[in-house]
Amino acid sequence: MEDRFGFVRVRGELSGVKRAASGHVYLALKDENARLDGVMWRGNAQRLGFQLEDGLEVIATGKLTTYPGRSNYQIVIDRMEIAGEGALLALLAKTKARLEAEGLFAAERKRPLPFLPRVIGVVTSPTGAVIRDILHRLADRFPSRVLVWPVLVQGQGAAQQVAAAVRGFSALPPGGPVPRPDLVIVARGGGSIEDLWAFNEEIVVRAVADCSIPVISAVGHETDTTLVDFAADRRAPTPTAAAEMAVPVREELNGQLAELGLRQRRAAVRPLQLGRERLAARAERLPRAEALLSPYAQALDEVSDRLRRALKDRTVSARQALQADAARLSAPLLAARLERARDRLAAARLAPALVTRRIDTARGQLAALARLAQSLNPDNVLERGYVRVTAPDGRTLTSRAAAAGEAALALHFRDGVLDVAPAGGDAPVRGAPRPKPAPRPAPPEQGKLL
Repeated sequence: MEDRFGFVRVRGELSGVKRAASGHVYLALKDENARLDGVMWRGNAQRLGFQLEDGLEVIATGKLTTYPGRSNYQIVIDRMEIAGEGALLALLAKTKARLEAEGLFAAERKRPLPFLPRVIGVVTSPTGAVIRDILHRLADRFPSRVLVWPVLVQGQGAAQQVAAAVRGFSALPPGGPVPRPDLVIVARGGGSIEDLWAFNEEIVVRAVADCSIPVISAVGHETDTTLVDFAADRRAPTPTAAAEMAVPVREELNGQLAELGLRQRRAAVRPLQLGRERLAARAERLPRAEALLSPYAQALDEVSDRLRRALKDRTVSARQALQADAARLSAPLLAARLERARDRLAAARLAPALVTRRIDTARGQLAALARLAQSLNPDNVLERGYVRVTAPDGRTLTSRAAAAGEAALALHFRDGVLDVAPAGGDAPVRGAPRPKPAPRPAPPEQGKLL
């Protein structure tokens, strides 16, 4: 059997797919009438461009062989491909529904693209026209630094390389020897659904969804759609459009900056111009200085004229008054008035009662004050055995607290003064000058007799 069926192609639906720890894949191919066991060794399984799962219709290429352990025959698969575009679309719809249910395509996961990225990472083939189109478009719009991670974009191992490139860009540390991109573009040219299938693989979709850097998907032409387009932060219809999304046009930015600068200068000058115009308009409405001062000048002239006339009239009146007084100041008239004053002075006499009455009144007031001072004198009570305590400055102390606060005390008896010190203090030194007593208040001023 192995010699006769050394190369066969079998079309069927996968069933019972199992991947062993060794990496080998065991499965079965079946249709509505029959079932054929199959095995795919680890090396061939790693080169598959899609994920094996039950229900997938495939075309397996390999050779028939027998397995003595179970006395049956099986197919050893070298290559495997999905049977027809319809099956690929069904697998694509199934994978999309599963990943969408996990939330990988949710709108809230989308991040805004940086306005002006300094470094742009591109995941694509280094030999295709895609990278040249992207670099050319970036140079036309805004020259930027571009890091290219070369990968396969089709065939066996393409999905693993694309996923590794996206995760590699995301893992670059900021400030490291390799600059970390601010934006990642995953790009590929157009092709059939089989050619673009690597970008529908779950490993690539998850890598794009987990990338910490905003990602633009530019896979295929405008009509091509892959699952990476749903997981990326922005979808571009073509790689050239992705470059246009990545950076703005430098000339447009220069024009905008120039326009903003012009608007800034206008905004700074406009208030000054408006102020000048308003000042000029208000200055025109102000009256002239001559018009403002003319009423006051006229009033000043009138007051000056009135002042001259008033001074002249006052001089005339004063001259007339002086002439009238001159007649009353004649020598004979003054002599007569002096004689009459002498006669009145000689006739005036001083009455003694007027003087003595004032003296008696003042004497009575003085005696009353003397009696009052004698009654208020604190030394009068010393005759009855009392003692008056004074401070060194002559103040009379009336409380124990005030006496305890003094360094020395004077006790006034009726027959003299005794210097003492409070308990705990030093006795005063004999012979030391005693403080002068406070001056007594002066007696009230005596009224004048005349």
